[in-house]
Amino acid sequence: MTNIVYEGTSKSGRKFIVRYPQMSDDKNLLNYINTISLEKTFITFQGEQLTLDEEEAYIQTSLKAIEDKSKVVLIAFHNDNIIGSAAIEMGKRIEKHVGNLGITIAYDYRNDGIGRKYLESLIAEAVKQLPTLKIIKLSVFGNNPTAIHLYESLGFIEYGNLPNGLAYQDKFVDHIYMYKKIV
Repeated sequence: MTNIVYEGTSKSGRKFIVRYPQMSDDKNLLNYINTISLEKTFITFQGEQLTLDEEEAYIQTSLKAIEDKSKVVLIAFHNDNIIGSAAIEMGKRIEKHVGNLGITIAYDYRNDGIGRKYLESLIAEAVKQLPTLKIIKLSVFGNNPTAIHLYESLGFIEYGNLPNGLAYQDKFVDHIYMYKKIV
């Protein structure tokens, strides 16, 4: 498997690459997720801080799942800086044909066309690497219309909404569920 899966340029002209993680990414990934968490943005981390041991364990588990063809994890870089992390992880047992998608992009790199190219690369790589993949599902904060629009433009369809299902910045927002068929 090739390490780099995409090289491109954002709308503003910033060159970026998308590649698989390596154990040597541990400190950079830790800094990245802890920074994103402090933003208390549209992700499940809302200020919590991970330790290096936790990040190393996550990378080790992910590398094993990548090898087992049950997960694709791709990291986006601009120069040597991590600007995004994304994964599709396969379900278990009766959901082994369903992949769960998650993606984050660093604040300074949002709304620059990177998310679309990143997601297209992630989905294409998942189709190649995950033999049981038939459906990709994701969930999104109801008050994140930019992400919802992007997912819809890539063929994702809303299939559920849990009103006030997410606690976000001292209030409750809808938790929207979306899917995309691969076959």
